[in-house]
Amino acid sequence: MTLILVLIAIVVFGFIYYISLNNKIVSLEETVENAWSDIDVQLRMRFDLVDNLVETVKWYAKHEKDTFKEVVEARNKFASATDVKSKAEADNMLSASLKSLFALSEAYPELKANENFLSLQSELSDIENKIASARRYFNAATREYNTLIKQFPANVLFSKQPRDYFEGLEEAKKAPKVKFN
Repeated sequence: MTLILVLIAIVVFGFIYYISLNNKIVSLEETVENAWSDIDVQLRMRFDLVDNLVETVKWYAKHEKDTFKEVVEARNKFASATDVKSKAEADNMLSASLKSLFALSEAYPELKANENFLSLQSELSDIENKIASARRYFNAATREYNTLIKQFPANVLFSKQPRDYFEGLEEAKKAPKVKFN
């Protein structure tokens, strides 16, 4: 009789552990989704701000078509991105082209002093800080989720796939090169 009670207790505790582990995985999946949503909101805000910034700079630097073309291409790539990896690539491309755009502003003192440009630049800087913070949170949530699903017994009990991190590319970290003819 005692053996049967011990076996029942083991089965009940095993079942409770299974449910608890499943709930933890579901909770972490939701945290990752929420973290991605935060990044997506910030990226969309920056996406919308880029048009205003480009138009302001265009007015002062009408002959700098290549820089504007890069920004518009990066913005379009972002608009068509659907998953974390493609959005991260588009974000990196947009960040690099925005660096070129701001470097370009150095050559136009009247642009640097323009109130609208300064306001847009400040807004963009604020959004960039929020994106960096949201990216850190997303990557931490992703790391916690990926770690849990790779550990025993979750890796045996559940067939979950690891999530992609939102990482920057090496070329996006380099300073832009601006040449004037």
